[in-house]
Amino acid sequence: MDLFSFQQDANPGARLLADRMRPTTLDEYIGQEHIVGPGKLLRRAIEADQVSSILLYGPPGCGKTTLAHIISQHTQADFVRLNAVDASVKDVREVIDQAQTNKSMYGTKTILFLDEVHRFNSSRQDALLPAVEKGTIIFIGATTENPFHYVNGALMSRSTLFQLHPLTKEHSMLAMKRALQDPDKGLGFMNLKVDNEALDHIATMANGDIRRALNALELAALTTPPEADGTVHITLEVAEESIRRPIVRADESTQYDVLSAFHKSIRGSSDAALFWFLYAVEKLGMDPMVFIRRLIAASSEDIGLANPQAMVQAVSALDAYRNNGWPEAKLNIAQAILFAVESPKSNRVYTAISNAMSAMDEIKSAEVPLHLRDTHYKGAVKLGHEGYKYPHNYPGHYVKQDYLPKEIAGRVFYEASEQGNEAKIRHNQQLRKDQS
Repeated sequence: MDLFSFQQDANPGARLLADRMRPTTLDEYIGQEHIVGPGKLLRRAIEADQVSSILLYGPPGCGKTTLAHIISQHTQADFVRLNAVDASVKDVREVIDQAQTNKSMYGTKTILFLDEVHRFNSSRQDALLPAVEKGTIIFIGATTENPFHYVNGALMSRSTLFQLHPLTKEHSMLAMKRALQDPDKGLGFMNLKVDNEALDHIATMANGDIRRALNALELAALTTPPEADGTVHITLEVAEESIRRPIVRADESTQYDVLSAFHKSIRGSSDAALFWFLYAVEKLGMDPMVFIRRLIAASSEDIGLANPQAMVQAVSALDAYRNNGWPEAKLNIAQAILFAVESPKSNRVYTAISNAMSAMDEIKSAEVPLHLRDTHYKGAVKLGHEGYKYPHNYPGHYVKQDYLPKEIAGRVFYEASEQGNEAKIRHNQQLRKDQS
């Protein structure tokens, strides 16, 4: 059965324009040339009806479902579609049982298209595994979320991942022009006059979502009164009424990606760090506290002792946000971000921790050297807890002695860089070495 098939209505307007214009062939498909262009692997597999288990990953409106629809039109296999939002393990098992029957009795393959596979929890995904492994079903999953976060590793390893890219304004323009010229499935049967500025506005506001662009074009065409000669004139003003600025998605994967971009920008670009912070809070609705915490972490991980004031600025921004809230603390947080980015950088605090942790793993346990042990009780000297040299009694307030466990004595975990304030620390470290 092919759950993508539609009943053809005598009235071409009975279905939405976006559904009527849904491509049924690869030549009609718009975008994703990197995976379905001439000679590409997925295109060859579809044309030869040899599609194996695949995962389609990309943002909404990029053509995942349409691509599955095209596969359904080009295969001799039974094609079944389930949506992970409302499908149960029972539904999956029923498909698998029927697929097993069809394969054993008729030699017929079954393709299961699972839309929004990220909404399938781990146990429901596990129900698919045996059938995919045995070849009982060919699995096609579609997801807007990072599959490495939401799809079981076992299922991932048995599927080929294809990443679909966001569509562009030009793709939306192409889809709308096709719809305007098509008298059967599109709007070509209407006496339309569409200004270029109107098409440009709709394509821009659709933000790469072809369905949204076609819905807006259809709304404009059907709600605009005809002129005296019967022409329906879609102007820029009409287009502006037909489509509004899209609401930006802020799913979990997007939030992780934006936070990652913010932290990485702290290492190299004031403009980018400020942009990603404001974009996340103002457009995605993310909590400013998430970015302040990351800024505090970066102040040690990426700046450290090269400029210790970066930590002070970051913690001060935290206090400002707690006391003043948003948006009053926007300036304080922005100041701390810019201070961090423009500071000299050093990751030597981070590497010092890593070195110390590695040393801990090398030894089973660490005994405190006798001269470093507590002596604030009677009998400490009898136990040999003596010999500690008080550094302030020596020139430069430093004296060489062992502080580490004997198993790793002499190891160096923190070695200052030549960046910013650490240059002074490095100089002091060298002086201590010379005294040794």
